[in-house]
Amino acid sequence: MKSAICNETFKDWPFEKAFAYARELGYTGIEFAPFTMNNDARAISPQQRDEVRQQAAAAGLEVVGLHWLLAFTEGFYLTSPDEAIRARTGDYLAELARLCRDLGGKVLVLGSPMQRNLQPLGITHAEGMRHAEDTIRRAVPAFEECGVTLAIEPLGPEEGDFLNLTEQGIELAQAIDSPHVKLHLDVKAMSSEDKPIAQIIRDSRDWVVHFHANDANRRGPGMGEIDFQPIFAALQEIDYDGWVSVEVFDYEPGVEALASESIAYMRKVLAEI
Repeated sequence: MKSAICNETFKDWPFEKAFAYARELGYTGIEFAPFTMNNDARAISPQQRDEVRQQAAAAGLEVVGLHWLLAFTEGFYLTSPDEAIRARTGDYLAELARLCRDLGGKVLVLGSPMQRNLQPLGITHAEGMRHAEDTIRRAVPAFEECGVTLAIEPLGPEEGDFLNLTEQGIELAQAIDSPHVKLHLDVKAMSSEDKPIAQIIRDSRDWVVHFHANDANRRGPGMGEIDFQPIFAALQEIDYDGWVSVEVFDYEPGVEALASESIAYMRKVLAEI
């Protein structure tokens, strides 16, 4: 397992400062929220993409990929009954694949609950699944061309009403049936399911390609009540060799505490397994 951190954790820090601090703490990967560069990925110039990639490399960090794919965008919706909106969203996912490639990343984490929730649309979950499948399929050729994988992220009911269960994320990936569409697991999200997190991991062994470490309290691993020992043990059991990225939502402890305490705790747990 390799340790990464999501770049929005550093809030308004300049990229060079954030990357250097992350590497100093021991992280070897950085994961980007596109909105930290521009709310519209299409407006991120080739020069800016190259500059950010070089900044990460200069700090000794590998770019993992992108998450928060549709956050702060307008006009996109994964589960829309409107075919024109689905086509537009599929085209944007394709652009995000190109951005990911240009930055040196390999994974696109598809969460973005506000752009997939069912209730505003008045549709059923089954209808949402069909629409999401159609939207994602439109971008699969770009995933293939760019050598990136879309990782579908189930999220808990606190976040939204679509894909609340890991098994539903797997079901959607199975329907699309592409080696470039797999599963992302998030500790906070899994903590809302009835099944133990370690068992969810074991049951997802054939699908999971990316992993977010956090706590149900929205802070970093080790900063809440969740015990990561069985979680990391399960990841080792399934021979997961991908990235474990720290992603937080509550920034109250401060950047330094969130970044340093998270990786220190993960290292402690791994040493004890």
